[in-house]
Amino acid sequence: MHVATPIEVCESRDRKGLYAKASAGLVKEFTGVSDPYEVPASPELSIDISDIGVDEAVQRILLKLEREGYLRRKQRQRMKKRPTSCDAGR
Repeated sequence: MHVATPIEVCESRDRKGLYAKASAGLVKEFTGVSDPYEVPASPELSIDISDIGVDEAVQRILLKLEREGYLRRKQRQRMKKRPTSCDAGR
């Protein structure tokens, strides 16, 4: 699974300010800023979350796992009902 999100989107969503600190040289070896980021050559699933929300991204991942036989429909339905860490601030 590859979450293909542009660095500008990552920076804008960064609640802890780690990207700003890395850009200022305060955080060393930060992937995508001071440390190179290597895009996977052939991920089984690639999701750009700059235009979709967390719920949609999770749904796509769960559907992929179901299609590949790693997850059964009942398991996916139970997982959809669980709150995510992103739901805590809502």
